[in-house]
Parts: sequence; structure tokens; C-alpha cells
Amino acid sequence: MMNGLQRRDDFMNNMLSWFDDSFAPFTNHESGEMRTDITEDDHKYQVTVDLPGFSKKDLHLNYAQNILTVSGRRETVADQADHEGNLLHSERRYGQFSRQYRLPNVDQAGINAKYENGVLTITLPKLTATDKAGAEIEID
Repeated sequence: MMNGLQRRDDFMNNMLSWFDDSFAPFTNHESGEMRTDITEDDHKYQVTVDLPGFSKKDLHLNYAQNILTVSGRRETVADQADHEGNLLHSERRYGQFSRQYRLPNVDQAGINAKYENGVLTITLPKLTATDKAGAEIEID
């Protein structure tokens, strides 16, 4: 026997699936997310994001308040406007995307990124113990 909450969940899952298919152009269709790997060691975080087919100038990175934001934009793909009716199917998308990752205690001055062969790699060095320690303040 199905209760109202279960029916609502099914309805919402169907709606979210529809939105994923239509409005999430740069996501992994299975998980609804950009394919990302994040590794951490004692000295740094490394974030690797698959973004094939983008121009480096269309990708933007920001780090503020312990949050790394990866965003970008892809313009319309030219062959979608097939006026002769030859285009049978197109899955390439365009539009804007953004994703955020919480990565605390990063030395912002040392962050670097590279984009090669459709893979964005961001290295975020961690603050050292002396950076985090703070400074003693004398009272006058």
C-alpha cells in the first residue's frame, strides 16, 4: 500500500529527473554532478574535474570563505541550427554551470590550476601550523 508521502517522493524524483535531462547541461547523467575527484594529503588538496570540450577562457575559479567555486559557460553549439533537417540527434549542451566545494585552511596565495585535455586540475596548498596559529596581541 502506497502512502501520500511515497507518491510525492516518486513525483519529485520524476520532476528532478526531467530537470536533470533538460537543464543540467554539464553533468554526469547518472549522478547529476560534474565528475570530480578530490584528494587530500598533509600539505594540499587536489581537485580534478572533467570538463571536456570547453575553452579555458570560459572556465572561472574562485576561493573565498573556505569554498572553492568552479563555474563556466559554453555558448550555443553551431550545428544545432540545422536548417536542412539533417541533424537526427544532439546531446551537446550549452549554458552556464557552477559547483562549490568546501575545502578549509587553504593558503590562497598558493592556489594554482591547469586545464589540459578536458581536465581541470586545481591544487590548493594547506596553511601551515604557523599560518593557523595566529599572533599574540599585547594590551596597552
